[in-house]
Amino acid sequence: MTEEVKPKKTKASKPTSATQVQSLSRALLLLECLASSDLGMSLTEVANSLELAPSTTHRLLNSLRSHDFVDVDDTQGLWSIGVNAFAVGNAYLKKRDVIAQSRPFMRRLVADTGETSNLAILEQDRVVYVGQVESPQTMRMVVSLGSSSPLHASGVGKALLSVVPIKDAMAVIKQTNMVPFTEHTITDADQFAAELQHIKQQGYSLDDEEQFEGLRCIAANIYNEYGEAVAAISISGPAVRVKRERLAHLSQLVVDAAQEVTEVIGGKTPKGQR
Repeated sequence: MTEEVKPKKTKASKPTSATQVQSLSRALLLLECLASSDLGMSLTEVANSLELAPSTTHRLLNSLRSHDFVDVDDTQGLWSIGVNAFAVGNAYLKKRDVIAQSRPFMRRLVADTGETSNLAILEQDRVVYVGQVESPQTMRMVVSLGSSSPLHASGVGKALLSVVPIKDAMAVIKQTNMVPFTEHTITDADQFAAELQHIKQQGYSLDDEEQFEGLRCIAANIYNEYGEAVAAISISGPAVRVKRERLAHLSQLVVDAAQEVTEVIGGKTPKGQR
């Protein structure tokens, strides 16, 4: 009687770390590929684009589909981005909230300069304040969130207007009637146009007691991924503290803060801008 020798059971081999990383990399490339297509892509088109075997591509697509990162139109056989990919992208957009992302840099500006830092956006022929970190000084500049300032007599207004095509910028300015608020307010159209060109070249603006006597403001633009100014960040304080001999140093701090916020939100500063 012979003893039956049963073959030993072998465990299924687990995917190695290298294999897992490769699969993840391919899945991400696949998502990028589908995201670039407006109408969706066939299995063959995806496979050819990524230089993968159709079987491998199909496996990756089905894996992503099970988590709703991709979707397929069964009638046409076209694959496209799924709802979960949108959810992840939307989370990034939340991260790019310029107000929230600006606050750490505004706090730093206040700490470094001792002056109030504001954040403003362009709204028709005015600027609206959407963020503020107050100076600890007893004498300080304070505005209510949601309040507005004139474009032609505010640092944030002039900064935001400086990157608008000059013809459009001057058309907007004419709607304000260039009301004089102090003896320093620019009320001549040609002079204001020259001021905008100067601001665009140097990368920041200065409200030199143009809206309120004894108050100076330095502002610089924050840009989105298209190089469009989406907001302006500034510091404002009494002229006795924001002295002319400090303007070069203070303006650099403001420009640096604006650039850092631009980078954090995935934006880019246009060529020719500091």
